[in-house]
Amino acid sequence: MSARPAPRLLQVLRNQARTPRMRRVTLGGAALAGFPPGSEGAHIKLLFPSAPGAAPALPELTAQGPRWPAGAARPQVRTYTVAAHDASAQTLDVDLVVHAHGGCASAWAQAAQPGDAIGLIGPGGPPLYRPQAARYLLIGDPSSYALVHAVMRKLPAQALGDVLMEVPHADEIQPLPPRERMRVQWLSDAPGRLLAALRALPWPPGEVSATLAGESGVVVAARNFLVGQRGVPRSAMYAVPYWRRGSDEDAYHDERHRLMDAFADSDEAAA
Repeated sequence: MSARPAPRLLQVLRNQARTPRMRRVTLGGAALAGFPPGSEGAHIKLLFPSAPGAAPALPELTAQGPRWPAGAARPQVRTYTVAAHDASAQTLDVDLVVHAHGGCASAWAQAAQPGDAIGLIGPGGPPLYRPQAARYLLIGDPSSYALVHAVMRKLPAQALGDVLMEVPHADEIQPLPPRERMRVQWLSDAPGRLLAALRALPWPPGEVSATLAGESGVVVAARNFLVGQRGVPRSAMYAVPYWRRGSDEDAYHDERHRLMDAFADSDEAAA
């Protein structure tokens, strides 16, 4: 097993609005040297400073878990997705959704200025899709746009399948890489339309690779439908709940990890 990369201390280079509710923060610094190429869509953990303008403490990664410097304030840690990585320019882009009543990441994204420090651990995570599948199904929302965009870019040019993206308003729609045989539906202004659209999809025979991430209730319901009604093996599915409607990111943080553990347990039981 290869050693996990050491935590990196990076700096904000740019902070730009992508849509009314999303900001793309570009990070850089010499510590990005050696960041694995092709990591778009992979998980990273961002370590947010405990005070504005401060640099977050970085842990040492051990077999027993992270070991934090004695006496240092621990940063708040949240999981995000690599949106883009340019090894030659030593830059990495991360998309962060902002909320009126968000938690530490939302507040940081709205205030971050060039030169601000942030910590990063990763990348990591399971495979995003099954390359040899006959068809592909991608399900997401603004929080998982970077993941869906990355998978679309990685898919072969003649990939066949469907993309279902639920957005709160049409102004949150962003372009996806063109794939002529991938049917894309943007579903806005009506929560619940995505699950109805999923149930209505034609379902010809053949191996399906399913990638779904976003709001917890949608991800769980879609995963259960695909397993129970469409017979998609759990091993052919990447399913990650990023957030829960009605909860801010801080309140949902621990629940998300419990849900991911439950997913893993059910996958092992089905193996």
